[in-house]
Amino acid sequence: MTRVHAFGDDVLGELDAVGLAARIQSRAVSVAEVVEAAIARAERVDPLLNAIAHPAYERARDEARSPRGGFFAGVPSFLKDNVDVAGMPTHHGTDAFTSRPRRHDGDFARMFLATGLVPLGKTRLSEFGFSASAEHPRLGAVRSPWDTDRSAGASSAGSAALVAAGVVPIAHANDGGGSIRIPAAVNGLVGLKPTRDRLAQDKLMRDMPVRIVSDGVLTRSVRDTAAFYREAEKVYRELRLPPVGDITRPGRARLRVAVVTSGVGVGASPEVADLTLKTAQLLEELGHRVEPASAPVPGSFPDDFLLYWALLALALVRTGKRRHGRSWDPGRLDNLTLGLARHARRNLHRVPLAITRLKRSRRVTAELFGSYDVVLTPTLATETPLVGHLDPTQDYDTIMERLLGWVAFTPLQNASGDPAISLPLATTSSGMPQGMMFGAAAGREATLLELAYELEEARPWARIQD
Repeated sequence: MTRVHAFGDDVLGELDAVGLAARIQSRAVSVAEVVEAAIARAERVDPLLNAIAHPAYERARDEARSPRGGFFAGVPSFLKDNVDVAGMPTHHGTDAFTSRPRRHDGDFARMFLATGLVPLGKTRLSEFGFSASAEHPRLGAVRSPWDTDRSAGASSAGSAALVAAGVVPIAHANDGGGSIRIPAAVNGLVGLKPTRDRLAQDKLMRDMPVRIVSDGVLTRSVRDTAAFYREAEKVYRELRLPPVGDITRPGRARLRVAVVTSGVGVGASPEVADLTLKTAQLLEELGHRVEPASAPVPGSFPDDFLLYWALLALALVRTGKRRHGRSWDPGRLDNLTLGLARHARRNLHRVPLAITRLKRSRRVTAELFGSYDVVLTPTLATETPLVGHLDPTQDYDTIMERLLGWVAFTPLQNASGDPAISLPLATTSSGMPQGMMFGAAAGREATLLELAYELEEARPWARIQD
């Protein structure tokens, strides 16, 4: 087990994004010093983590000389390589086409950067975000800094690895089946998937028949996540949702909490189920009312979600040349993407009903949240797999069986559009972080953040540098 991190006695120290912003604002450190320290950290650990898709260090140095405003002015960060950033290519984790640098920021990047964050580049993901492990056939896997023999988890793996290793305190992630929450869970981070439409999104995400993808951030502290949503709301506000507001402390209300250890077709392993029940016990000790419950999903949900996921792959394969130009070569797609596309082609007659049922999942969760304020589940069904377990060069059936056995709890909120947060409250017997997930009704991010503050205070999470 090899643990890797970049924490040290430079100007970044062990500060989170809020703490670093305060030091910059007070002029205790300069933006240039902070950016140089982050670049040095990235260059030190990325050869072991393989997390950076496109470094943009000279741009960051230029911006440090004249940083934009915003609460996070001067705080270094990264964006995931599936959103457009002016001057950087967008490769979506694939070799199937060659991307030129984009001329303009996408809608999400425009909002993200308006908070003052300084982009050092873009991070690696699995091909088009389809796999829960970013393992590239040619470039290799993104590895967890907690154990470089293990996956950094899901398509936001690169961002998670860099935040967990201390390169930057906050980075962009997005989540179409768990890819904010999964890498948070396996890397000891806070990962909030917001309510659908909470944040600005690029057109590709907005045009989906069921808008399962939500953008957000990965952080090491609850206050960083809360501050990001507060500041993002100043830039972009969805008026149909209640505001998140400025959440800075635990809530006073005692909550009704349902505990579920049976996932979408698959239950948690004995160890993970036990860790979840220990988290439930902590909630009871804090005065919350906790009850066991069943997974609130119909039996058709796993097949429906997989078919919809496959439909997205088929759409990408069929429209690749139109979207990406002459360089498009579907022969360079990995086995997971091609297998998903085949699955969709063979089952196109089932797609309309699957989409209808997925859209109805909001009604299912709304009924659940008529009885409970929060639902507790493990974020993942088992401990983090070793690199190679989800290698996309394996045959499709093997990869899919292994994916479904691991990612059993996160997809529901992607279909329903409800918010959910993964918190690093547990540690497995092998010393790996194991996230616990809390879901709430649409628009209730404030409830989740208040509970997260309380749990962070009651059970401070393990730190990689310790």
